[in-house]
Amino acid sequence: MFYHTIALTAGFLLDLLIGDPRWLYHPVCLIGNLIAVLEKGIRKIFPKTQKGELLGGFLEVVLVCLLSFGIPAVILSVLYRNVPALGCAVETFWCYQLLATKSLKDESMKVHDRLLNGTIEEARYAVSMIVGRDTKALTEEGVTKAAVETVAENCSDGVIAPMIYMAAGGAPVMFLYKGINTMDSMLGYKNDKYLYFGRCAAKLDDLANYLPARISGWLMVAASFFSGMNGKNAAKIYKRDRRNHASPNSAQTEAAMAGALEIQLAGNAYYFGKLYEKPTIGDSLRPVEPEDIRRANRLMYATAVLSLVICAGLRLALQILL
Repeated sequence: MFYHTIALTAGFLLDLLIGDPRWLYHPVCLIGNLIAVLEKGIRKIFPKTQKGELLGGFLEVVLVCLLSFGIPAVILSVLYRNVPALGCAVETFWCYQLLATKSLKDESMKVHDRLLNGTIEEARYAVSMIVGRDTKALTEEGVTKAAVETVAENCSDGVIAPMIYMAAGGAPVMFLYKGINTMDSMLGYKNDKYLYFGRCAAKLDDLANYLPARISGWLMVAASFFSGMNGKNAAKIYKRDRRNHASPNSAQTEAAMAGALEIQLAGNAYYFGKLYEKPTIGDSLRPVEPEDIRRANRLMYATAVLSLVICAGLRLALQILL
């Protein structure tokens, strides 16, 4: 049965063509609402102690994983058993919704537009929509670096990793990954509220992204060779700086991106008014400029296409062999 390969390829192409229309309710919003509702109920049940919050957070992770995987799995199982073509159409639609290639490009290019045609305040606001750091004091270079870093990191989280999980187990496994990823974005903070409650979600997200982040990094290095960028430097910086981040996964694609663009990324940043000292990634072979956002998107697209060819090809080969 080649439906999953068709759904992956068609879903990817739809994402490139259409992106995420604002009028269409996104399934990640449903997952986010589920996480919020469960958190509210679980916190009422478990005591506000370290052990209680750890157990509550663990229960949240179990329930979100079961529901985010189970519901689409049941729906697709029924559809493929009775109306295979409809099952393929639904899986294609879900795959399209859960990939973020075009929306990532569109949102980052808004920053590029404001840097060239607007004010620095407008550029700071545009980048604040796609990053978690404080942006009020960012210079033009700081705004550009923040946008490029977001494209690099989300190339893995929003494009390559979902594609890998879709190829491995269809849309239900893709939904499972997005459930884990969304939990981390909502609960995985090291503050008083989530230090213990969100620990299980954060660790599971690190685990779920461990291999995809490294695959994404190497794919980005490979893509830099045929997208007009410095592939040799991308490989050099990737191998040297891929661990220069508090997260075990975030620097993987940032290092490849910095090397390919011949710029320096990362470094110290403010979050919620507090300065966090962070190592730099890459060498400053040339000044950072707004056009680097466009270059970052070109490399992200090349990486995504390369990933699709490999994922769909491997899936097709396995289906033929089995």
